[in-house]
Amino acid sequence: MKKELLAPAGSMECLKAAVNNGADAVYLSGKLFGARKYAPNFNNEELKEAVAYCHLYGVKIYVTVNTIIYEDEIENVLEYLCFLYNIGVDAVIVQDLGLITLIRKYLPDLEIHASTQAHTHNIEQIKLLENLGVKRVVLARELSLEEINSLNTSLELEIFIHGALCISYSGECYFSSFLLNRSGNRGECAGLCRTPFNLIDNDKKIIDSKYLLSPKEFNTTSNFEKLKESKAISFKIEGRMKSPEYVGYVTSIYRKLIDNDNYILTDEEIFNLKSLYNRGFTKGYLFNNTDSEFISLNSSNHQGVEIGKVVLYNSDKIKIYLTHELNQGDAIRLPNNTGLYVNFLYNEKMMLINKGLKDSYVYIDNKCDLKTKGSVLLTINSSLINELKEKDEKKINVDCSIYAHSGEELKLSYSDGVNNVEYTGDVVSKALNSPISDIRIKEILSKLGNTPFIINKIDLDIDDNIFIPVGVLNEIRRNLIQELINKRTFINRKIELNYKNNIKFKRNNDLKISASVISEEQLKTLLDLNVDIYVSDEKLYNKYKDKNVYLRLNRINNNFKDYQNESLLIGETGSLKYINSNKVCTDYYLNVVNSSYLNYLASINVKRVCLSPELSLERLNLLMNNCDNNKDVEFIIYGTLEYMIMKYNLIKNQNLNNSTNCYLEDKNKRKFRVFNDGYTHLLSDKKINLIDNINNLKNMGVNVFRLEFDNESSKEVLDVYNKVKDVLII
Repeated sequence: MKKELLAPAGSMECLKAAVNNGADAVYLSGKLFGARKYAPNFNNEELKEAVAYCHLYGVKIYVTVNTIIYEDEIENVLEYLCFLYNIGVDAVIVQDLGLITLIRKYLPDLEIHASTQAHTHNIEQIKLLENLGVKRVVLARELSLEEINSLNTSLELEIFIHGALCISYSGECYFSSFLLNRSGNRGECAGLCRTPFNLIDNDKKIIDSKYLLSPKEFNTTSNFEKLKESKAISFKIEGRMKSPEYVGYVTSIYRKLIDNDNYILTDEEIFNLKSLYNRGFTKGYLFNNTDSEFISLNSSNHQGVEIGKVVLYNSDKIKIYLTHELNQGDAIRLPNNTGLYVNFLYNEKMMLINKGLKDSYVYIDNKCDLKTKGSVLLTINSSLINELKEKDEKKINVDCSIYAHSGEELKLSYSDGVNNVEYTGDVVSKALNSPISDIRIKEILSKLGNTPFIINKIDLDIDDNIFIPVGVLNEIRRNLIQELINKRTFINRKIELNYKNNIKFKRNNDLKISASVISEEQLKTLLDLNVDIYVSDEKLYNKYKDKNVYLRLNRINNNFKDYQNESLLIGETGSLKYINSNKVCTDYYLNVVNSSYLNYLASINVKRVCLSPELSLERLNLLMNNCDNNKDVEFIIYGTLEYMIMKYNLIKNQNLNNSTNCYLEDKNKRKFRVFNDGYTHLLSDKKINLIDNINNLKNMGVNVFRLEFDNESSKEVLDVYNKVKDVLII
């Protein structure tokens, strides 16, 4: 199957750069519901323009609607999706399973791609998405190429191949949501993982202010032939926050790699990639890079590329030996980590120059009081950027044919190989004086100017002694080319949204307390208190499963054991395969924030649904008013949340031998406990406490109140339980 090159577009300039550099498809977002809220993005008129531009060049366009969708947004998002369908968008990229079910119901012909935010990392999740009518899945970036190739599915598989990486599994991070009220699941991620942390083990600072959670940039150029042989059919470049020049150049590089077998990047191409943006490069988990190759400990920003060294300095000037050319207007970073633009560049005679050549000495003004020698890094490559800005628009080859015989109707056509436009009319007359020449006819028919077309060939079937007015030929050509443009961009879609929410709320009045525990001591404290207990330790579960104990499965699952007829709390959608006998509950990691998702889970016989802790009480109330089930609805009212789960083994990478008392400390002295059980878990710095809101929650229809225990003693566990019980009066 032909491989697709999928490029990002945060603006119209980026979209055109992607198209003109060889993208087969472009993904972008409107002003709402996209997971890159702080990119410029596209308003509705710009979306129409974007679709027309892409389709003109035979490029597909996918729009991200990949945030979680709150109850009060459902009608608006469906109207927006209806608009996207009617303007001809080729597919939408979606995170929220509730929204997927609504699209299938109200917009059955709209193609759905499951976003990487949907956290798809196993075959059972893929089967579920296929059953829901999804056509393509954007796989988790933590999967290896071997794992991807082992997936037996008819769904299209899309993978990232270049750009920024998240340290947490996508769709599974609550870090910036709970610290800054900027949800990654709403496109508002504040990038807290890109800030420096101290690493503390057993109250001792092991590492001071390093970028312990900041991955390098993903780059698969050196292994690309293996990707071309893989089951993935779409290769995705990250970068909706990047510049048009970055988008264009990276797209052009991967276009070469797709089109040319065994293509090896030149030194210049590698240099250019580094100069445009890099945090250091990694092949990522796709090619099983080690943890030490994955993280950029010393910087979370663009590192640039070395172009020389400071060999001498004084209070006035800095002398640099160049290993690569340096241009006036470039930006560089000096050995003292100061960045500056090169506004004035001097040769060894102290004459101003606009370019310093490789293997030469140049001088710049010492505006930063530099007092050390060392490497000079190029961070803005002005000559490359200017070159990329001047790149011509892509042209589409067309063939032209003309039939012109004296006394017969003139016939003229243009074809792009798929679409054909024709003109017939005007009887051709003999020339009285000066016949029109073959050369002149070809010249007129080739004048495609600012149109997106260029002549491939012209077939002439004409008499020698004929006259055709130049103005007539020009007008016919213009009309036919416009007709060809119209054919390439024509959309024949029209659907009216027929959405009505007439669900009546059904309440489950069976009030309960549930608790997640991490030790047998905590479990035994609650065992005889009519509490549903969740435990991750399978040995503890097997020991006590004849009681009200559930096995809490991890939110990463690549090994599906035989758990039929077990009591389970599942943390990812693939484990919905275990639904039976009303014993399966879903964890908060599924990001359930709307009634459509809740009602879907209830419809497939999930016993209990834990709603997302990102829900405000106001939005939770709206959701509950539209529930159409009498299943358990659970909400966390106390405890320690898990902010992140990572494949990256922070503890092992820092040689801490899986310490149980390890913390990351940020610049505000907040401490986040981390531990590794095969995956690194990062926990909240403080416990949530909504015990005073129990009655409000109960009135809304929540009937299960969860306690998330971490390191509480038995006494603390019992104290919390008693407080909740006293309020609930059960």
